[in-house]
Amino acid sequence: MKETKRKKLEAAGWKTGSADEFLGLTPDESAYIEMKLALSHSLRQYRLKNKLSQIELAKMVHSSQSRIAKMEAGDPGVSIDLIMKSLLALGASRKDVAKAILSSASHAA
Repeated sequence: MKETKRKKLEAAGWKTGSADEFLGLTPDESAYIEMKLALSHSLRQYRLKNKLSQIELAKMVHSSQSRIAKMEAGDPGVSIDLIMKSLLALGASRKDVAKAILSSASHAA
C-alpha cells in the first residue's frame, strides 16, 4: 500500500497491518500456512509438467479430482501428508520438496 494512502486511512481512524496481525496468527502458524501454500503451488506445477489432468493424478494417488483441486488451492481441509504423497507420486524428490518449502520462507521475508 502506498504510504500516502496508508496515512489517509489511519487519519480517518482505520488501522493498517498484515494479514497475520488481522488473523491473529503466531509466527509458527504463519510459517505453516506459507509452507503448505508453497507445496500446493509445487503440486500444480508438477502435475502440469507431467501433462496430467487432475482426474489422472487423482487416480494415481487414489483420491478424487475435487480433492486434487483442493490440494492445489491450498484448502485448509487438506493435509500436508496428502500433498506430499501426491508430489512424490509425480516424481518430486526430497530436494524438490525442500526447495518448495524454502521458497515459502523467501516469500514470507
